[in-house]
Amino acid sequence: MQTASTNICERMGCSRELGEFKRGTVVGCHLCNNSICEISWLLNIPWSTVSGIITKWKQLGTTAMKPSSGRPCKMTERGQRMLKRTVIVTVWVRFRDQLL
Repeated sequence: MQTASTNICERMGCSRELGEFKRGTVVGCHLCNNSICEISWLLNIPWSTVSGIITKWKQLGTTAMKPSSGRPCKMTERGQRMLKRTVIVTVWVRFRDQLL
């Protein structure tokens, strides 16, 4: 019997980044002339991820992830756009209320 935490990890994945071994396995399968769809099915990884790993390996010759430089932004561009829309709407609502 599986626990709830095991099911969540299987469904959602436990991390966003694949490990070095798994990326190397993708490249190894590619060198054995497996298609992207076959590799995706064998390793249970989305085909877009497999394609990205293979493309990066062909261009750079490595699958290692570069460390990100600097501190991550607190707010994404999408969040900034949402905040801007919210502020504009509230300003117009207050302005309209003052006129009435």
